[in-house]
Amino acid sequence: MLLTIPDVLPPEQLRQCRAALEQADWQDGRQTAGHIAVAAKANQQLAQNDPLVQQIGDFILECLGQCPRFIAAALPLKVLPPRFNRYAEGGTYGNHIDNAIFSVPGTPHRIRADLSATLFFSEPDEYEGGELVIEDSYGSHRVKLPAGHLVLYPSGSLHRVEPVTRGARLAAFFWIQSLVREDNQRAMLLELDDAIQALTREVPDSPELVRLTGVYHNLLRHWSHT
Repeated sequence: MLLTIPDVLPPEQLRQCRAALEQADWQDGRQTAGHIAVAAKANQQLAQNDPLVQQIGDFILECLGQCPRFIAAALPLKVLPPRFNRYAEGGTYGNHIDNAIFSVPGTPHRIRADLSATLFFSEPDEYEGGELVIEDSYGSHRVKLPAGHLVLYPSGSLHRVEPVTRGARLAAFFWIQSLVREDNQRAMLLELDDAIQALTREVPDSPELVRLTGVYHNLLRHWSHT
């Protein structure tokens, strides 16, 4: 399931975050790449101990906690603190699949990456190239979203970032361990939740809503892992 979630960040706070990121101390992104990914990676990242990473990352997590669409789609159990990257002057990241397990910085904890997320800070017309290309069983999907929008997709997907040939592409990226591990099960739960929400608006007094809501929660109970 590939899903776009618009307007995750409020406009004024988005502008403030963007301004801070433009002045940030960017470093060679290959420092965080594994022995295979390092050959494909040519971008910049903020060091994980940079105070800006925690400041903006905490704000993103706060916004996500108040975003019903994100919660309904991801069913998050754990969210790895966001990281930040910059692509410019031909910066790119070739085809790769994200790691299955990530350590949570500063803790002994680890999370399983079920979902990957990219939150855009640059407007599409501010740079050329830089599309996030995600491959799945239905083909290739090219993603280039307005600032403040987020794309959510399975971490097991083959994906890449096309070279940026003009301007700069700023983004946050992070991973989610979901209550529901299987992507097809999450997709069915989201479709059922959407149907329940639509029926609630159209026929709020229908007794069938109670039954459908019960089916949703019993499926979630059956499929969830904590």
